[in-house]
Amino acid sequence: MSFDSKTFLKNTPSNPGVYRMFLAHEEKADEIIYVGKAKNLKNRLSSYFRSNNQAIKTQRLVAQISHIEITVTNTESEALILEHNLIKEFKPRYNVLLRDDKSYPYILLSGHDFPRLSSHRGAQKKKGEYFGPYPSSGAVRQTNHILQKLFKIRPCEDSDFANRSRPCLQYQIKRCKAPCVGEVSQAEYAHDIRHVRLFLQGKSEQIINEWVSAMDVAANELEYEKAAELRDQISALRHVSQKQSVAGEKGDVDIIACYYEAGIAVIEVFFIRAGRILGNKSLSPKIPDGTDEQELLSAFLVQFYLKHEIPAEIITTSKLDDAAALSQLFAEKSQHKVSLLHSVRKERLRWLELAKENAKQSHQRMLASRQGVMKRLNLLQELFELDKLPERIECFDISHTMGEATVASCVVFNHEGPLKADYRRFNIKNITPGDDYAAMHQALERRYQRLVKEDAVLPDVLLIDGGKGQVTQAQEVLATLSLDSICIVGVSKGPDRVVGEETLIVPHMSTELNLASDHPAFHLIQQVRDEAHRFAVAGHRAQRGKQRKRSVLEDIEGLGPKRRQALLKAFGGLQGLQRSSVEEMTKVSGISKKMAQLIYAELH
Repeated sequence: MSFDSKTFLKNTPSNPGVYRMFLAHEEKADEIIYVGKAKNLKNRLSSYFRSNNQAIKTQRLVAQISHIEITVTNTESEALILEHNLIKEFKPRYNVLLRDDKSYPYILLSGHDFPRLSSHRGAQKKKGEYFGPYPSSGAVRQTNHILQKLFKIRPCEDSDFANRSRPCLQYQIKRCKAPCVGEVSQAEYAHDIRHVRLFLQGKSEQIINEWVSAMDVAANELEYEKAAELRDQISALRHVSQKQSVAGEKGDVDIIACYYEAGIAVIEVFFIRAGRILGNKSLSPKIPDGTDEQELLSAFLVQFYLKHEIPAEIITTSKLDDAAALSQLFAEKSQHKVSLLHSVRKERLRWLELAKENAKQSHQRMLASRQGVMKRLNLLQELFELDKLPERIECFDISHTMGEATVASCVVFNHEGPLKADYRRFNIKNITPGDDYAAMHQALERRYQRLVKEDAVLPDVLLIDGGKGQVTQAQEVLATLSLDSICIVGVSKGPDRVVGEETLIVPHMSTELNLASDHPAFHLIQQVRDEAHRFAVAGHRAQRGKQRKRSVLEDIEGLGPKRRQALLKAFGGLQGLQRSSVEEMTKVSGISKKMAQLIYAELH
């Protein structure tokens, strides 16, 4: 039954609000396929049902509507926020979806008597001053490195700072003034901290002027070594300032450039704070076919800035019809005036053009990468005689050290590359240590039992890092779960474990393949296998580290922390305790012969 738009529009109000379009489908009748906002709901919704010159995207959308629900709001700003929340919750197929869940890092100058410089990500609850945001942790590390070199501010943790008895290596290489052991007075350190603030606020010239005056005083007082040190600092600061400053520009500005072609959109964000360029970030939102640049930018701005810090000025490549509503919304959220501009001149125009060029270059790299992946997937389909192009590849690997802390990894790839949100690790338990077959069986069973139970997306190709034994485990698990349609491929190490000489075990073809090392499909298999190995090793190391930090004494029932501490003190540590006899242990206060026997048995 088609949607009766005329009857619906007769009862639609002219207020601002949000509308939700639902799919006309028997099995998915409650699926929201599009969420939109409007200053005037009646006018906006009427535009969807005009028969002349509708965009292809709009035609497809309207053809799938079963019904529409609306929510009236007091203002357009409220509608923008509600729209954002609904898109975030339901992820409709016809909406622009920003895939950027990470918060951006800041530089934190702590509130101690001798403040510390560090990187901070997340809620700003710690006492101190925050500077940023920076586009990446690498940009923060680079800036902190510059600050340490110029101003010698401590980077160490508070626990390390409080317990030092002599200066550390940072002091020896002239990257810290060692306030931990009193090598610098609090007044002098506070003077350096003031310069750090000025630098992060874009006031490097003020610092240089102060240093020039101090250098002249030192030279007049014949303190030539001090004067030379100041001269070098001035030179270094001028060099850094020239690289990072935007000539003639002040304040906080974000420059947003969009490049959209061949169904792929790239948005480049340049961060400028206090006249300093902090760096740039490339983002690629998920967009439905037929989305225009203005709709893309509007959706991006709402989703991006309702999660991140909002600057005083945002410059975009296109003029936005809802710029006034966006400015008002951002001003309410940030508690300061926000200007949305698209027509700029001089230095701002130069930086907008640079952002456009960066967006174009990112787009070309992404397009080339996707085309390369599609070519490899086509070859993979041909190689393994699959009925359709593989859309999802999963790969499993096992990592352990002599059977200790066994971890299995599962990584997922599609035509866009790695799907890191779908990666999983499995801590393997209740198997004989070092039994890779049992570990693989457990990981596969846990993974695919859950996918079947949740009716989740299954892979087209399952790669197993291992030989015939591991492949057999995969066959048994999938057969038990009736997942016979999944193509299993084992990636067995080559002779002498030489990279590039692996053998592919393909059970459904009853064959083994040895591809040339430059075969594109083989490159894809290697990439996925190497990622699974990296992910497994990282998980194993973390798990092993946790286990090794735990004392074996903690596993002995009835041996509390006080008696553990008394034992370790009596024998000078765990090694001394291991060398001791049951009789020697009983001499420690609180240790009975029965307890000593338990301890001895656990240690041996």
